[in-house]
Amino acid sequence: MPASSNFRQAIREAQSSSIVGPNVVNKALPYVGGGMVLTSVGVLGGISLINNPIFTPLFFVAIIAQLVLFFVASSAANNANNAKALPLLATYSLLTGFTLSGLVTYAAQNIGAGSIATAALATGLTFVIASYTGQRMSDSVGQALSGVVGLGLIGLIIAMVVQLIGGLFLPGFGGTGFELMIAGFGTVLFIAMSFVDFYTMPRRYNDEQYLAGALGMYLTYINLFVFILRLMIALNGGGRRD
Repeated sequence: MPASSNFRQAIREAQSSSIVGPNVVNKALPYVGGGMVLTSVGVLGGISLINNPIFTPLFFVAIIAQLVLFFVASSAANNANNAKALPLLATYSLLTGFTLSGLVTYAAQNIGAGSIATAALATGLTFVIASYTGQRMSDSVGQALSGVVGLGLIGLIIAMVVQLIGGLFLPGFGGTGFELMIAGFGTVLFIAMSFVDFYTMPRRYNDEQYLAGALGMYLTYINLFVFILRLMIALNGGGRRD
């Protein structure tokens, strides 16, 4: 999970209350929004192909391309090479949408299309609240919350690895209860992360590193959307219909 290393690095580097990028949040936000729009386009593209035999090989190609693009784009954005980073991040957003199309389709078919709108609305409301509150947190609260989120992220990664390995070797491992625990914990964690992002970004990035900040925030809200959707599926018994 390359996103996790990006989160942990952001938390480690936000140890000082010194503001290095007073305008970086405002400069990053349009690109976060643009990334979300491109992700939606990628989801629609994936849905249009999901019943086509070509979808599966394209899915695995997209996963590999995502990993490569993440590291290349992140490096360019951190070095403020925005002309190089922007098209890479745009492509990364499209691929992210494509790889999420299976989850979105599953949710729409098993718990209703309204679940997608609900997850998106909840994500948007979290953004609005976090954008106001996160930038106004005191250093003591911001650094304490950053530390808690960092530890929580490590725990989430461990739980997801256990779930993945257990599922490969023991079909049905953990069941709906384990998925509910992971989805619930992930939702709470990324809600907290959304507040942390607004606190850490101006302390980690200067004003010319706005694309690096946008990438971190984009990942937070994409993951929040995914875990809200997973939570809704788990609460509905894994999408089973009686």
